[in-house]
Amino acid sequence: MSTLAASAPSALAASPRPSIAWIGLGIMGSPMSENLIKAGYQVTGYTLEREKLDRLAAAGGTAAGSVAAAVRDADVVITMVPASPQVEAVAYGPEGILENARPGTLLIDMSSITPQTSIDLAKAARDKGIRVLDAPVSGGEAGAIEAVLSIMVGGEQADFETAQPIFEALGRTVVRCGPHGSGQTVKAANQLIVAVNIQACAEAVVFLEKSGVDLGAALDVLGGGLAGSTVLARKRDNFLNRDFKPGFRIDLHHKDMGIVTDAARAVGAILPVGAVVAQLVAGLRAQGDGGLDHSALLRAVQRLSGAQI
Repeated sequence: MSTLAASAPSALAASPRPSIAWIGLGIMGSPMSENLIKAGYQVTGYTLEREKLDRLAAAGGTAAGSVAAAVRDADVVITMVPASPQVEAVAYGPEGILENARPGTLLIDMSSITPQTSIDLAKAARDKGIRVLDAPVSGGEAGAIEAVLSIMVGGEQADFETAQPIFEALGRTVVRCGPHGSGQTVKAANQLIVAVNIQACAEAVVFLEKSGVDLGAALDVLGGGLAGSTVLARKRDNFLNRDFKPGFRIDLHHKDMGIVTDAARAVGAILPVGAVVAQLVAGLRAQGDGGLDHSALLRAVQRLSGAQI
């Protein structure tokens, strides 16, 4: 470990409330940044949508006019954007994070991207004296609002310890999973499990309804047994009410299934059920449902079962 990397965490830790730049104020980023403000952090944010910047300002944060302006005086930079291309867009280039953040800054990428993108970012940042953690999350919009996210982290132990108070303001389960890229690998596995679980729940819903069973009662008893899961608990009302307002969009889960498929191929892991669900997610997106919540996998099962939607 370099002298800079070894000394910077203790210097940063000496300040109980490091200043934070937050890049990306979407469905997840807005409530997460607001939870940091509630916890007493000074947050300066940047995103492309003016209304999201206004929301941050109304919550007590500061709106910046660019990535460069947001990160210039920050102790910690947090990114929460849709995918690898967006992470690369905000990190690299003359107006990006690496060219404008101060040496010693801790960059925490909480986006869901490929493990290799995280590894490459950490290497590039090291040359600038910037430390990096990949820290994707699970829990969806509700978990972000309630600050009960699961946060899976890759990077150096010392940097993880420095960031832990920030993570604890955002989530309930915070675990360092290994070196750079490990957080993204665990997130890919998470998205595989979630997609397969939603698909199984959707198939059960269609089966129950076609059998004439009281769906609400059935989901209640299933939720209390071995079939119960966080997915079933969180998505129960979506299934019952056919409410697919996006908490996590099909478009993003399609991206994540591509990540897990590619990463599994690279290490020689065979994912037969995951491959089928990845195609079902892709099919739902091709039918125009990409902007809906991923619980809309129910719509795909309904179509396969003869429903006109």
